[in-house]
Amino acid sequence: MTELLERAIARLQTLTESEQNAIASIILEEIEDERRWDELFSRSQDVLARLAASAMAEYHDGETQELDPEKL
Repeated sequence: MTELLERAIARLQTLTESEQNAIASIILEEIEDERRWDELFSRSQDVLARLAASAMAEYHDGETQELDPEKL
């Protein structure tokens, strides 16, 4: 365990049970969200590569135009 995490846990131990549970829930949700994002990104690499290749082909074929922020 890192020193920073040990310090955070020491501070958490001074909180009430409900405060500890609230923070624990936030941490667990964040860890699960990161896991889900990692899984989604790892499965989407082929799709992203195809989209990028398609965009580059359109660019090289002259089928794109420069973005004009004034026209947004």
